[in-house]
Amino acid sequence: MSTMPLSGARHAFHKTRGLRRTVLAAIAFGSIAAHADTTDTADKTDPAAAPGLPADCGLSGLTGEVGILANDFVTTNVIADVLAGCEVPDLDIVTNLNTEVRDIQVAALTSDPAAYDAVVTANGSVVPLLNGNLVRPLDELIAAHGGALSERQKISIDGQVMAIAFMANAQHLVYRQDLLDAIDREPPTTWDEVIEAAELLRGRELMRHPIAGTYKVGFNLALEFINHYLALGGDLFVGNTPEPALVNDIGVAALERMKRVTELMAPDFLTMDTKGVVAEMEQGRAAFANLWGSSAGSVIDERGAAENVVEHLRLAAAPLVGEPGRPAATLWWDGFTIARNTDPASAEAAFRALTATTGVEVANAYGDAAVWLADGYRSTPTDAGVLATVEAGAAPYPILPWMSLMNGALGAELVEFFQGGESARTALADVEASYRTQAQGEGYLDAAR
Repeated sequence: MSTMPLSGARHAFHKTRGLRRTVLAAIAFGSIAAHADTTDTADKTDPAAAPGLPADCGLSGLTGEVGILANDFVTTNVIADVLAGCEVPDLDIVTNLNTEVRDIQVAALTSDPAAYDAVVTANGSVVPLLNGNLVRPLDELIAAHGGALSERQKISIDGQVMAIAFMANAQHLVYRQDLLDAIDREPPTTWDEVIEAAELLRGRELMRHPIAGTYKVGFNLALEFINHYLALGGDLFVGNTPEPALVNDIGVAALERMKRVTELMAPDFLTMDTKGVVAEMEQGRAAFANLWGSSAGSVIDERGAAENVVEHLRLAAAPLVGEPGRPAATLWWDGFTIARNTDPASAEAAFRALTATTGVEVANAYGDAAVWLADGYRSTPTDAGVLATVEAGAAPYPILPWMSLMNGALGAELVEFFQGGESARTALADVEASYRTQAQGEGYLDAAR
C-alpha cells in the first residue's frame, strides 16, 4: 500500500472493485424525522468544510496507525476524505474502500492482530463478524469517548453495544417526471404501475429499456428477491428457526413479478449493481430505478449526468406490492465495528476517528451523502426517498445467524430462472437445497433431513 503525504494525518485511501444466536438489533427508523430546514452539501471534503469539527478532528494525542475497511459508496468516500484532512501528524489512517468487503471482512479480522482495526458494516453484513466473535463490545469506549452518540446509534446484542450506526438506508424509487408527462401518467406508487408506465414508454418508442435495477448476480439479486418476498408477506424461515420456507405461492409470485420487471430492463441486467444503475439514470437510458438512498445524491447532482436529465429526476418511496401494499424494500443501517484482535490503543483511535467523522458536524456539511443518524442532523431533499419508504412501512432486513447463507443461496440459484432455464418453483427448491447444504455444514440444521 502506498501512503499519500498530507499536511495532516497520513492517510492511505484505497479502492478495490471487485452467533450462533439470534441477533435482534434495530434502529428506531420512525424517529428519523424530516426537518423543514435543509443544509447545503460542502464543496470540499475536509474538516474546514464541516463547521464545528476541529482541524485535528478531536484526535490530537493519538499516534500509530489505524486501519479501516469499508464498502465503496458515497458516504464512505466522505468519511475517508474527511479523515484524510484531520491534522494529526503522528497518526496514520489507512482506509480500504472495497466493494467486496462482505467477502473479505471475516478473514481480515480473524488474523491476530487483525488486518484492520475497524470495519464499516451494516445490519445485512455484520452477522458473520458477530458469529465469529471478531468484534469487541464498545461500552467502555462509548463511556470514555462516545458522549455525542444518540441511543438509536447504539446497536446492542445481548446487552452489549457491538456496533455504532451512523446512517439509515433503504432502496427507493427514482423516476423521470418528463417521461411520465409524455405518457400522461402520475408518478407510480406500486410495481404494477411502474411496469405499466414502462410498457407505455416502450410501446410509444420513447425508451427501449425503461427500468434499471440492481439485479447483479450474488448479493444484489438475492436482496431484490428478499425485498419482494417480504413485502408480499412471505417468511424466509419457519418461525425463528433456520428451516427454509421459500417454496410457496408467495415465492412464485415474487419471482414472476421480478421477471416482468427484468423484461423491461437492458439485456445485461444480471451485471447491474448500484453504480451501474446510477449511470443508467444519469445518462438518460432508464426512466425508473429502485436505488439506495445513499446513492440519491450522486444521481441528482450534475456530475456525470447527460444534458436535460437531472432536472427531471424525482425521488419517491419504494414501489408497493401486494394488498394492502408494502414497499418492496428493506430498511438498513450502516455503521462501524471495532476488531476484537487489536490492541487497546488502536481500538480507541479507530473508535474516536469514526465517531468524529460520522458526527453532526460532518452530517450537516454533507447531508446529501446519507440519512445520517447523528443528533442534530438536518435532513436534506435527497433523504426524501428513504424517509418515504420508512413511512410506507418497509420491513427491516432480517438479522439472523444463518441469513448470509440464505442470501448466498438466493444470489446463486435464482440466476437460471432469470435466464429462462427453469420455473420459479424449481428455482426456489434449488435455493432451499443449496441453503440446506450450507446450513447443515455450519451446524444450523440437522444433516439427517
